[in-house]
Amino acid sequence: MLRATSELEFSNEKNTEEISQLASLVLSGDTSTGEKNSTGLPEKTGYPDSVYIMAANIFQGIRFEKSPEKVLIKYGNEPLRSLPESEDESFQRSSYELAFSALKFQDILEAILIDSCIFPSTTIPDHLSSLIIVMLYDFQDRKFQARFLSDNEEPIAEVQEVENLLNSFKIKLAAALARCRIKHDALSIYHILPETVRNQELRASTLPLYAWINTCKISPEEVYYSLKKRGYNKVKSVLHIDDKVFAVDQHCYDVLIFPSHLKNNLLNIDLFKDYKLIFQDKSRSLAVHSVKALLNMDDDILMVNTGSWYTVAHMSILTNNNTSKIFVCGVKSQAKDPDLKNLFTKMGCKNIEILHEAFLNIESKDHRLQKVKVILLLPRCSGLGVSNPVEFILNEHEDTGLLKDFSQGGTSEDKLHILVQQQYEQLTHAMKFTKAQAVVYCTCSVYPEENEGVVKKALEFQDHGIKVQPYRLSPPVLPLCSLKEIHLSTDKFFRMEPSEITNGCFLSVLTRERDPSEAVSVKDVLARAAAKGLLDGIELGKASKREKKKKKSKIPLSKAHTNDSNDIQRKIAEFLNRESNANANRSETLATKTSLPQKNTTTAGSSSHVRKPNKPTSNPLVPTFMKNTAQPRPYERQTNFVRSRPEDRVMALKPVEIVLPPVMLPFSGSQGIKSQIPTQHFYYRWVGPKTVMPNYFPSPSISRRGEKPRENLPSSLLRHPRPWL
Repeated sequence: MLRATSELEFSNEKNTEEISQLASLVLSGDTSTGEKNSTGLPEKTGYPDSVYIMAANIFQGIRFEKSPEKVLIKYGNEPLRSLPESEDESFQRSSYELAFSALKFQDILEAILIDSCIFPSTTIPDHLSSLIIVMLYDFQDRKFQARFLSDNEEPIAEVQEVENLLNSFKIKLAAALARCRIKHDALSIYHILPETVRNQELRASTLPLYAWINTCKISPEEVYYSLKKRGYNKVKSVLHIDDKVFAVDQHCYDVLIFPSHLKNNLLNIDLFKDYKLIFQDKSRSLAVHSVKALLNMDDDILMVNTGSWYTVAHMSILTNNNTSKIFVCGVKSQAKDPDLKNLFTKMGCKNIEILHEAFLNIESKDHRLQKVKVILLLPRCSGLGVSNPVEFILNEHEDTGLLKDFSQGGTSEDKLHILVQQQYEQLTHAMKFTKAQAVVYCTCSVYPEENEGVVKKALEFQDHGIKVQPYRLSPPVLPLCSLKEIHLSTDKFFRMEPSEITNGCFLSVLTRERDPSEAVSVKDVLARAAAKGLLDGIELGKASKREKKKKKSKIPLSKAHTNDSNDIQRKIAEFLNRESNANANRSETLATKTSLPQKNTTTAGSSSHVRKPNKPTSNPLVPTFMKNTAQPRPYERQTNFVRSRPEDRVMALKPVEIVLPPVMLPFSGSQGIKSQIPTQHFYYRWVGPKTVMPNYFPSPSISRRGEKPRENLPSSLLRHPRPWL
């Protein structure tokens, strides 16, 4: 029992006014027992006895210890007895919130107890000191008003004794609190907290709620319709809206956003009771959606340090249509397996397998993990990007010692170094799994040492000795919805800074470099899909009409072109031989003309090489010597014109100059006619047409002095061996 050395006697009527005046000076800014009270009790009317006991045990484990010369209040090492109902989630949340609030104000609460003469004027067992601290915080937060007691609640003796002690000292406690406020020149003890802590709590009070849709149970359209029936309207943004509204997240199509003040109302509707909508921080949804974007149909997943089981369930829901299996490692106690299986069954998850080994103890060649292609790593971190640390601790099953860092607004250098080393070891171990092709690394930290520092170090010192492709940093696989996100992701990291709409998040995707020797053809992909039954009704053995046409067009053109070219060149050579014999009789006539350089046409004609031009392609059946002729040659004429077919390629012709012999008319015996014939011989040349033919490219005509333009001759005249006769 607690025994006070000095008794305070006063009448209730006399001191009611004094208590009210002193209490009016206490303007508590903490709302942890107000709107966030998840026990369903009226606001600021106190907690059940079991919550105080559990909060005292939590505070005992996370409190700040002082040096022996500065210790004024001693804390025992024995935990208080807790009831079985303390395992309830709502009791746990209330207990953690109360313990965390007491931790933030530990120095102030201890000073109030000493200033009010409770310490050391009373004989208090050391193991009750933690209970006194947490109950004093709640007492001042209620402005020293009486606590509401439920008839169905079983009282706990230790709680009743501490409550009676605080009630007997409530005037002195209120006065000590007022003096503390005046000393720090603060409107309330809330304003005595560091600025970082105050900003964090301000964000936590307005941060929207995020909930993902369990598509195994209900479709998004059905969720929208159900919410609309209950008076919830769909909007683009829920910020600064007090009505019943919701919005769809821009990064994750299956995540809905609600205003923070609607949480109690939402928890009472069937969508949340039946696991059709699940509250969870957005950072975890971003992580699982990043993994989903990297998966094939039959790829397995290894999840490390998953924290909340809802993260595992969300990953399972997203891969429900695949043949993927999800391995979850790090579950230490097998006693939780039945509860986890029951939870997953209620949520409709079927592809989850739990591994009880620690991740660092699992070998990379484990036979169970040979099909694992993506590893999701959610390492323990400082979590200072989170606004509500209690939700983070409970949902992610993190160490309660992180609450001490949250209460100070930062992490000590020694502790941060330990966390970074653990993260580096886990990431490098994940990169040793030879079958894995990608690693997704996600934290809720704002420290670069835990984020890009760990990733860059792991990439720099990765083991290149194993016979696999090394990892490289890949761009985010999530959509970037604003200029700020694009700016923050310029170095291929996805970042979200803590703000009024979301917690902080860091996400990195590491993928193996592509092995050029393992290139997969289209036929291999179709064969694999057909083997899995994904191409039912589609025959892969029969070639399409287009493929048949391609095969016909792929007949060895070189042989065909060579044979055709040989025949043409042989005919050309014969024709030139005949012409050379006929031209020998006219050597005197040709002497009057300027000699022109000639090449060996037989050699040119016998060549079977077909040149591939870089410009518009020509018909391969056209003789080679005709294409390469640059100077006019006597007695040459265009022969064997090949008219191009509509489907053939368009050919550009070059102008060819043909020199004809002098005109010899058979009227030598008539003097009258002779007088009309000039003595000068005329040489006529046929020049390529200036007009553009329908099937040919335009070519520049050759204009020389002394040439007489003529119209195009018919093809029959050109083919005649001696057209002037």
